[in-house]
Amino acid sequence: MSQKEIPSEPENPRREFMQKSLLGASAFAGLSVTSTTHAKVENSQKSLEPEVINEVDILVVGSGSAGTTAAIQAGRAGAKTLLMERNSQLGGTTTTGGVAYPGLFDAWGKQVISGIGWELVKESVELDGGKFPDFSKVPRAHHHNQIHLNQFLYSILAEEKCQEAGVEIAYYEFPTTLTQTENGWQVDCMGFGTKRRVLCKQIVDCTGGAEVVGLLGLERLRGEKRQPGSYLFQIGSSHNPASSQLHRLYVHGADSTNSRTVTFANLTGRKTILAKIRRDKKRLMHLQPETGFRESYRIIGDTVITVQDYTSGRHFEDAVSYAFYPVDLHTRTGVRPKPLKRGIVPTVPLSSLIPKGSKNIIVAGRCISSDRLANSALRVQAACMGMGQAAGATAALAARDKTTPSSVPLEKIHGLLREHNAIVPEKV
Repeated sequence: MSQKEIPSEPENPRREFMQKSLLGASAFAGLSVTSTTHAKVENSQKSLEPEVINEVDILVVGSGSAGTTAAIQAGRAGAKTLLMERNSQLGGTTTTGGVAYPGLFDAWGKQVISGIGWELVKESVELDGGKFPDFSKVPRAHHHNQIHLNQFLYSILAEEKCQEAGVEIAYYEFPTTLTQTENGWQVDCMGFGTKRRVLCKQIVDCTGGAEVVGLLGLERLRGEKRQPGSYLFQIGSSHNPASSQLHRLYVHGADSTNSRTVTFANLTGRKTILAKIRRDKKRLMHLQPETGFRESYRIIGDTVITVQDYTSGRHFEDAVSYAFYPVDLHTRTGVRPKPLKRGIVPTVPLSSLIPKGSKNIIVAGRCISSDRLANSALRVQAACMGMGQAAGATAALAARDKTTPSSVPLEKIHGLLREHNAIVPEKV
């Protein structure tokens, strides 16, 4: 990966300061004022310059279930890839949110989602000495085929796989300004103590709320109501990773739209947990760093997946992955999953991952173009891993062929996905 460093500060700033001070003292007062003003202008201009410049094929923003698989797929396909994450680890809802219980990879007795996401889950469980459900059996309830994994192990295994694929990781950073260029994008990013400029051919937005799409001013959907988030914790007994689910409580009004709404959700959740500890008089044994969010903005794509599309198992002509989960809308009174009818396996079309009217950008994850009820099922981890791998493959091919994601031939996408062990929807 090509990376350019902007020259650092002088090695001996004190000596330079003293030299400037002596020069200033020997000058006329008026000239001193002019010199100081000029220095301020120079410093202001310098503060706008990036400290790091990356020239890559693909920029993936957001490292949850979709983003991690997208980045690894792009890297394995030979694309120079940078994965940017505002938090401190990979995994998103699985790790930072603590829902280390992904599903569903199977439907009606056979596996329907595999590839890089399944590879990560499988190796995490095996390395931890865990167990898998029997996918050849149809469970009485869907959650019986979800998989307990060690969230801490998963995050560092994901880092290893990114590094093996040549993917560079940038933590604690986020794009602030995007400029379209002749070859793709100039993306200016900020982190504490870091100003980065990324020159890339394609962007994969896996932020959950399509935040990069929002920065571009492209259309997004968000309802007046949002599903509650879940804050995960453990009181009373120690938390044994991958053995059972953590305790959880709803954070009503949880909204991942911006730093203010995320802060409010986290403070609300922690306050409620503290009240519970005092009331139950039990020790706090484990606390996740932030709320797990379920719903935010969704893009408007050329295809908007409706709940009817989803529950009927519509096979889209441009299908790139499967999804399988009950319609699962959480409300203030809880959730009553609505299982799919026997034999139904929904598909995810490429056109639901591409923002309408866009060029050189694709999304994956819960910001997929869909209505609210369809999204309540599409947002889960296995489905996001499947569409993430498809988005990474599409972006890599678009970068290689100097085109935009919507113009990449479907057979090329399917071929690359099969090379990397993904399950591609069969024509019906």
